[in-house]
Amino acid sequence: MAKKTATVFVCNECGYESSKWLGKCPSCGAWNTFFEEKVVTSSTNNSSKDKKEQLEIIKLNEVVKKETFRIKTEVGELDRVLGGGFVNGSLTLLGGEPGIGKSTLILQICNSVKVDGKILYVSGEESAEQIKSRADRLGIKNDNIMFLAETDIDNVEIALEKLDAKFVIIDSVQTMYSDEITSSSGSVSQVREITSRIMKMCKQNGITTIIIGHVTKDGNIAGPRVLEHMVDTVLYLEGERYFSYRILRGVKNRFGSTNEIGMFEMQNEGLVEITNPSQLLISERDENTAGSAIVVSIEGTRALILELQALSTPSVFGMPRRNASGIDYNRLTLLMAVLEKRAGMNFSSQDVYINLVGGIKVNEPALDLGIILAAASSFKNISIKEDVAVIGEVGLTGEVRSVNMIEKRIKEAEKLGYKICIIPESNKKLLKEKFKLDIIGVKNIIDAMKYLGLK
Repeated sequence: MAKKTATVFVCNECGYESSKWLGKCPSCGAWNTFFEEKVVTSSTNNSSKDKKEQLEIIKLNEVVKKETFRIKTEVGELDRVLGGGFVNGSLTLLGGEPGIGKSTLILQICNSVKVDGKILYVSGEESAEQIKSRADRLGIKNDNIMFLAETDIDNVEIALEKLDAKFVIIDSVQTMYSDEITSSSGSVSQVREITSRIMKMCKQNGITTIIIGHVTKDGNIAGPRVLEHMVDTVLYLEGERYFSYRILRGVKNRFGSTNEIGMFEMQNEGLVEITNPSQLLISERDENTAGSAIVVSIEGTRALILELQALSTPSVFGMPRRNASGIDYNRLTLLMAVLEKRAGMNFSSQDVYINLVGGIKVNEPALDLGIILAAASSFKNISIKEDVAVIGEVGLTGEVRSVNMIEKRIKEAEKLGYKICIIPESNKKLLKEKFKLDIIGVKNIIDAMKYLGLK
């Protein structure tokens, strides 16, 4: 077997390979991301006859299906996202911004999960003393957790064989390296090779593995995009660093749905599950305050009651400002233009600030009508009744368009005691269930504003 060494230039953002250095990546458009790497290839003289003998082709209908065994973590919100727990022998990638709570969540999982074997925590970033300090703060007392401070993947494999672990944490994949690759740890080639070896190791030995990945400034997992395709499940822990709420979102799941989200609150004892997020997010709402509206959003398959706050003030500098927190800025400017054109409200001399309370970020168009009414409420200084919930997408002509999962949204509003729900007229016509609250159907923003006394 002969080995050949070649030099290629690889984009550190997307993994695009080129035979020469390029200033701008033709694949992802990033600048100055190409790094030189040596690739060692092997050539073999196996005959095509030997290769044919190794092939095994079977009928799909004759394959015996094995029953999938899931490992429950006893963290209800996490099990919800995973579809019932980790599948035995699966490989999961967990990403999130620095300081968001990834290591905290992982330690809590290690403390509560029950497996027939040892739990190995491999860290390439922190020492045993640092991990132990965090574990003491979180009240982790599981004697089954073993720790290894190592960055060489060969030593990790030796430790796994020696320990016979069944649940493994790799923190993080960007710190691991293999001597077979000449580039530094964290490079595209190293990340790809490390993930490939970890996947082979966990599949062959039935080891449930979680690898933690760094994220780029855009919020994506650092390294080649192929990294997400290699693993079974990809989870993102989202939230603002200076807000206490966290959302765990599954963007890929080979063994379940990606429609579920898990909600947590960061406290001194770690990440605490939020079983009723709607009630918590609106618990501090003031009564009879102008510029406040209650909206119903869908995150995955869960309905969330959220409070939208708007503030309209005269502009000092002659050029009105638009500031959006928790919603898309471009969506806000569009809706302000609709409000000016279709409702005759002059916001050209007004600064408008929109805030989604709790640090939650939502890009769903069903919040449009709530944004319109909250801004109009602040502009007119007329409060919206506290028992009113608002649902609807707004078009450029001012029409209120239908949204999906309307009955689930109304049920959530009804459960929390709201008496009136303003929804699109087209959604009201298709309702099959009967609700205790009053359902008001509106065709356009003028109808909604007139009903609330804002027009």
